[in-house]
Amino acid sequence: MDEQKFVSYNDEKLAANGKEPGMTDHKFGMFIHWGIYAVLGLHEQVLARYNYDKHAYEQLMDCFNPTSYNPEDWVLLAKHAGMKYICFTAKHHNGFCMWDTKYTDYKITNTPYQKDVLKELQLACRKHGMLFSIYYSNPDWHHADAYNPKSSHQWCAVKNPNTDFKRYKEYIKAQLTELLTNYGEIYTLFWDIPPQMQDESINALARKLQPDILINDRGFDTGDFSTSERDYDTAGFSGRFHEMTEACNAVGEQSWGYRKTEDYHSIRYLTHSIDKIMAFGGSYLLNIGPDAEGKIPEKARQSIENVGNWYNRVKHTLEFCQADTFDYGNMKYSCARTKKDNKTYFHFYDGMNASGVAIKQFPNIPQAVVFVNTGKSLPFCVEYMPEFLNPDDEKTKQMYLHIFDIPVDDYEKEPIIIEVTW
Repeated sequence: MDEQKFVSYNDEKLAANGKEPGMTDHKFGMFIHWGIYAVLGLHEQVLARYNYDKHAYEQLMDCFNPTSYNPEDWVLLAKHAGMKYICFTAKHHNGFCMWDTKYTDYKITNTPYQKDVLKELQLACRKHGMLFSIYYSNPDWHHADAYNPKSSHQWCAVKNPNTDFKRYKEYIKAQLTELLTNYGEIYTLFWDIPPQMQDESINALARKLQPDILINDRGFDTGDFSTSERDYDTAGFSGRFHEMTEACNAVGEQSWGYRKTEDYHSIRYLTHSIDKIMAFGGSYLLNIGPDAEGKIPEKARQSIENVGNWYNRVKHTLEFCQADTFDYGNMKYSCARTKKDNKTYFHFYDGMNASGVAIKQFPNIPQAVVFVNTGKSLPFCVEYMPEFLNPDDEKTKQMYLHIFDIPVDDYEKEPIIIEVTW
């Protein structure tokens, strides 16, 4: 694989591929959950969570006509936010297919819209240099053979005595062949809901069709990278994730698909979450749910734009960086450290309670210190800090690198990121 194919490698895998440990790119992407569930504006799993009548639900395809769908608008929103790839829900748990598949009539081209929205999005991505990824749900609440008692999310699956999961796996392979043959180069394959059964032939097929593809760990074998959802616990971490990692979250708290009364995450929450994951070497997918007309809700658009405003100012501290493993001693605030060339980036992803930070151990006197959020220089000195006392005689015997006058009150919505040039 070339360097532009990495989501997040651990050091061993990087070394095996002749790459410098910790060097990554294509870390920030857009996740898009879109399907006929948008017509109801409740939740992408409305069929299960609201116990919605299945016959009435499946008839929603007859009124799904997203005439305002503009894939270039979606792609450019992602690109302007600093995102490098888009992952789209080709088929969610409801089984409805958002491409012109030959293997079911339950698909977008049989709606009043008639067009292959997956193809249109893939072409827009290619036009604007955006990598394209595909999401595929293992549960399928429409297919007659998809019931799998070993897995979760089976509430609405078709259950009958003639169910044959082997036939369903052949259906998956047939659709996977379509998706990985007819839609250009695919960056990552995002399986959803582990089937709790092993069948390496399915991912093997994906790799045969797309040799450079990266596959997550929710399919029929371990895949290439782990996929965490919503918050990711990084307690006790130092340096990097130990495996390829892609976290995902949504701009909304309640739903991944379109919800009319959505509760939107604060910008502070999103930027702090993204910074934490990426500083530890992970990729991050931030999800939106377009409405039934194909438009991105205005609040969701504003979330992406506001996050992008922050990300574009700090992305050089997250992309193509290594972990800085120097022992700086304990700090008062949660901190992840990345480095590039002779610079260390201190990511205070949970914010700071004061306008300064004291670093107990440091390799040498800095040449310069910069507040990355603004690009402006910060004052610093090496001095005794009266807050830190020797427990034996209560005297300040330790000299600290003291960085101060950090405008924390002006940047409460963002992680504090400090660049030190050694």
